[in-house]
This record gives sequence, structure tokens and C-alpha cells, in this order.
Amino acid sequence: MSKMDDMVAVANAMVTPGKGILAADESTGTIGKRFASIGTENLETNRRDWRDMLFRTRPAMDDHISGVILYDETLRQSAADGTSMVDLIKATGAIPGIKVDMGITPLAGRPGETITQGLDGLRERLAEYYELGARFAKWRAVIEISHPDVAVGRTPTEGGIKANTHALGRYAALCQEAGIVPIVEPEVLMGGAHSVERCHEVTERALNSLFTELYEQGVALEATILKPNMVVAGKQCAQQPTREEIATRTIKVLKDTVPSAVPGIAFLSGGQENEEATRNLDMMNKIGGFPWKLTYSYGRALQQSALFAWQGKAANYDAAQTAFAHRAKMNGLASKGQWSPEVDAEVDA
Repeated sequence: MSKMDDMVAVANAMVTPGKGILAADESTGTIGKRFASIGTENLETNRRDWRDMLFRTRPAMDDHISGVILYDETLRQSAADGTSMVDLIKATGAIPGIKVDMGITPLAGRPGETITQGLDGLRERLAEYYELGARFAKWRAVIEISHPDVAVGRTPTEGGIKANTHALGRYAALCQEAGIVPIVEPEVLMGGAHSVERCHEVTERALNSLFTELYEQGVALEATILKPNMVVAGKQCAQQPTREEIATRTIKVLKDTVPSAVPGIAFLSGGQENEEATRNLDMMNKIGGFPWKLTYSYGRALQQSALFAWQGKAANYDAAQTAFAHRAKMNGLASKGQWSPEVDAEVDA
């Protein structure tokens, strides 16, 4: 097969019905905050053992995880028994991937907005990541909605959106040059006080800009995965939408902006609670009527219950795997529109 055929096959495998993507790409600083919540020291061995435990959770990895996004450290890491993390993932049938952006920094000339770093040297890093076993990559752009009371200097601006989507387009083109499937992630943050209507508007603007950039930079959409936010109100908004409204609005935005050539859309959880992220994905798949496969690319929404069960202790290994397996199974059901609160309440053996 050609390089493009290989990438198309990978992209389609990443959105296999019943499966989704485990985002295990927390930076050293971010995972340190997660470990602090359970009183566990942020050591290389603890980071290794935590991710090793997740990747060895069978049959959850076999049945419900299509790919794993890794941090640079983890892609190069081996478990305590000497097995590389890449080989652990591949043994389950999942595809190893890599986070390639280098975080956000203030965007010059646009107060209150940010731009994602990491394009310099990316071509060379992607070539190395391919040799290390990565077959897809992720780049996150951050789009923040200003407080509704702000009259001057409201964000996001058109310039801020365009700067971020242009970077996503350049990143995606470099990925495909290297034979790596790009996940493009324009995240409209959900932490503010904005309404669901405002999120709808901004998400639509961001996605329209993104697909213009992808087209102009020659990115093959059939070998690209979209990782967007759902259309939700800000966490601080007094008026919270129902899951039916979230699902209906999210589907409408996607239909209005995303070409059908894209094989699949893997949502970020964006700080939603575990069951909330599951039920919103499930509702969209119950409604149906769209050309793409809708699935998940969750980090905290897949890992949080397992992290609290683990507590950094080897004695809790089985309990943590049980918690992770349950969330993976629930989201697998949601990706097919087969989840229910009753099933989620059941305790898996």
C-alpha cells in the first residue's frame, strides 16, 4: 500500500465502532497535578507504572481502545519488565500515537488569546516519532471565550482563531508528509460563564476556519481525525443545557462545517464529569444521521476513577484496572449509542 493508503487505514481503525482513543499524553507537570490529588509523588517510575497498568488492562484495551496518545517520555519508555510501552499498546491491537505540540503561549497583539508552539523542528521530530512506532499525532489549539460582561476586547477574535487554525493546518500537512495521521484539536474551553449559544457560535467559527486551512494547505481529509469540543455552556453559566440540546447543537455545528471525507470525530471531554462525557456522546449516536463515526478521545474521563482507585499503591492495581475497564466499556457503548445509566451503574466483574 502507498503511504496515503496506510494513513487512511490507520484513520479508519482509530474510529472503529465500539472503540475510542485513550489520551495518556499528560505532560510531566499535568500528571504531577493528577498525582498530587491522590498523594502520589511525581516520579518517572510512578508515571511509568501508572501507564503500564492502563495499557495492560485486558480486555478493555483490546475491545474499547483503538489508539493511545502518548507523551514523548512514554513513547520512549519501557515497563519495569523491560517491555516497551509501544509494544504493550500494539499487543492489544491499539495504535500508538504522540502529542507533538509544545503547549500554549500568549498570542502577540491579541490580549487574552494564546497560540500553540511546536512547529519549529516538527518535521524532524515526526520522522523520529515514526521510527519509534507512532502512527498518529495530536496538536491542541486553545480557544477561550471571554466573560459575557466583557464589552471591549472580547475573545476569541477572528485573528486569534485564524492563527491557531493556520498552525493546525501546517502541523497536519507535516504529519501526512511523514506518514502520520494528524488529530486536529481546536478546543473551545468550557470553563467560562458563556452560554451554550455562544459556544455554538464560536465552535462553528473555529471549525469553518480549520477546514479552510486544511484545504489550503493540501491536507487529505480522509487521513485526518477531528478532535473537537462538544457544544456546551461554560461551567459557570447559570443556564445549563440538557444533554439533548448539547447533542443536537453539536451535531448541527458538525454538519454545517465538517466535510464528509473526514472518517471520524473523536471528542475531547473538556473537563466534563465521567458519566457526563459518556452520556453526551451516547445521545449524539442515538440521534444519528451524520456521515462520520463519532467516538471519544478522553483523558480524565477515562482515567479519573482508575486514578482514585489506584492511589499510587501496587495493592490497588486490580481495583484500578477494574475502574478503567468499566469506563472504557461504557464509552465503547456510547460510541454505538448503546449506553444507559442502568448499565453504567452495574459493577463489572
